Amino acid sequence: MEDSDGEDVIRTPELPVEIIVYILSFLHASDRKEASLVCRSWYNASQDLRFQKNVTFCFPASSSSLELVRGLSRKTRCSLIISQLDGFSISRMLLLEVGLCLGSKLESLALPGSSITEPCLLALLPRLTSLRRLDLRGLDSLFMSGAFLSREEHRQQVRSALSGLEELDLSDLRYLSDLTFNRLTGCTPRLRRLSLAGCHIAFEFDPYRGCPVGAVEDSSALLSLRNLRRLLTQQKSTLVALDLSRTSITPESLRTIAQVPNLVLEELCLHGCKELTDYSVEVLVKHQPNLQRLDLSACTELTSRSVEAIARGLKSLTHLSLSRDWRITEKGLADLLSVPSLTSLDVSECLHISGTEMVKGLTASDATRAQLERLYLRSCAYIRDLAVFSLTKLLGETLCELDLTSCVNVTDLSVCAIATYLQRLVVLRLGWCKEVTDWGLLGMVDTSKCVSDEETGDKGPRFTRTFGNMGFFKPPRLPFEERPKLVTQNDLEQFKQQAGASLLALTRLQELDLSACSKLTDSSITQVVRYPDLQHLSLSMLPEITDASLASVAWHCRSLTSLSLSHCPGISDCGVAQAAPYLHRLQHLYLSCCNNITDRSLFLLARHCKRLRTLDISRCKNVSVTTVDLLQSQLPFLENVSYKFMGGADLTFML
Repeated sequence: MEDSDGEDVIRTPELPVEIIVYILSFLHASDRKEASLVCRSWYNASQDLRFQKNVTFCFPASSSSLELVRGLSRKTRCSLIISQLDGFSISRMLLLEVGLCLGSKLESLALPGSSITEPCLLALLPRLTSLRRLDLRGLDSLFMSGAFLSREEHRQQVRSALSGLEELDLSDLRYLSDLTFNRLTGCTPRLRRLSLAGCHIAFEFDPYRGCPVGAVEDSSALLSLRNLRRLLTQQKSTLVALDLSRTSITPESLRTIAQVPNLVLEELCLHGCKELTDYSVEVLVKHQPNLQRLDLSACTELTSRSVEAIARGLKSLTHLSLSRDWRITEKGLADLLSVPSLTSLDVSECLHISGTEMVKGLTASDATRAQLERLYLRSCAYIRDLAVFSLTKLLGETLCELDLTSCVNVTDLSVCAIATYLQRLVVLRLGWCKEVTDWGLLGMVDTSKCVSDEETGDKGPRFTRTFGNMGFFKPPRLPFEERPKLVTQNDLEQFKQQAGASLLALTRLQELDLSACSKLTDSSITQVVRYPDLQHLSLSMLPEITDASLASVAWHCRSLTSLSLSHCPGISDCGVAQAAPYLHRLQHLYLSCCNNITDRSLFLLARHCKRLRTLDISRCKNVSVTTVDLLQSQLPFLENVSYKFMGGADLTFML
């Protein structure tokens, strides 16, 4: 073959699509997205069914969405989240198109932030014959009149389409009543998961009739316990998950639900149910011993009696949340951590927990202890280095997520223990751990000497490190204590030569939070924050870092989708200029209170960060409104721009 100049041109034959699909199978989802933009054949390969599991398309109601819906008709199955629907023509046309093009392919539908009317929804639902999940959260416009599905012909049509529906979310519906609830659930006879979080459920007393709930017929004004119990009885053979978070459920009401004959729940969420007591948890555990996931967070009346009951009665438990249960102490945690099936534990803001009993429970034999994959200890102020050191050694083979946010007594010793033993970590949060310094991130802390109480006669262990003795805070450190020893160039040369465990060892990290660790500087950030798979990074409120850190992070962490640099005065246009060319995947950027950021940075973001969806430039005094408007016009995905007090004025009052 010859070109226009008469010279021979050799065309490379295209690879078969099967070969390209095989190559793409080795990539992470984010890398696969990038590869799909190379050429048409790579895009077609990226659309192979093996990559299309649980894909959800999210978009607002608009005329441009019509073409998107028509394009999705080529897929064998899909899920949709459509926001901002209303009763006007565009919304009606969009829902009609969804029904026509995707009626037999749609598996999940959510309509957040919408004010859809009953005729619009009833024109759609009968066409959705493959729907498995329906999310109607907060759609008060449907239930306000009380006439939803009041006609038998409509109920028959919806029942025929939704007979296979498995998940129904009715959270935060102010006007849900017995009548509307019965009509809707009567069309979904095989529910597996039901959410009524935040709904106004009358558990004990009907304020409209002035009598106990259930004393009269079904209410047209509220949802009653009697009616909910009736549904659980009718669908007990399939229902396994129930969410009653943020309701006023009482201990007696919970007992009534737990004792429904032959009801076998696997998941129960009771977040923020403040009237529950230890007695109600003991009854729940007795009658629902097959629970695998239990959320009792923000149930502020619960004590360690509940923990003991859970440890005794729920031998199949995998996920437990006790966050913000302030009265819970160490008691019972040893038994809880001896439950072999437990993989996720959240005790955030449980202020009396020090970790001692958790370590005790984990020191049982491998066959009879929890194999934790996720551990959340946010704001547990009594957690200290010894507990972290012991937990990391015991959980090194399994732990993937660790949250130590606001554990104010955690120091460099804990960071080194994490880097040494938790090399499977995917998520690490150390925000507000203000005693963490460069030395900890660099791994230049000696934790090899741990002297026990018996040997020293002391009340606790003592660790030493290379640049001095670091005891267990005797006396405690004070806020005005002098700054830690700075890392020198010679120290960095030593770091590069040593084989110690720095944060670099956590090669699988996808999320890292170092917010408000105010003693960190460029010395550590530029050396250890080098993770090719890192997607979420927060360096907010680090006053000592500069553009050098931003440039280094951008160069070494090119998978970043979210980056927070708020309240970092050392970040300027120069750093953004060096970083932006490498942040093609960035979707969320937070730069509030970075006063050295100007319009130049916004022009750079518009040129290089085409996928930006969220931008926070609040209190950036040198950014103009005109440039923000230009940025919004040039970035097609930009949805949320926060610029309060930008340029020294509060624009929330000016616009």
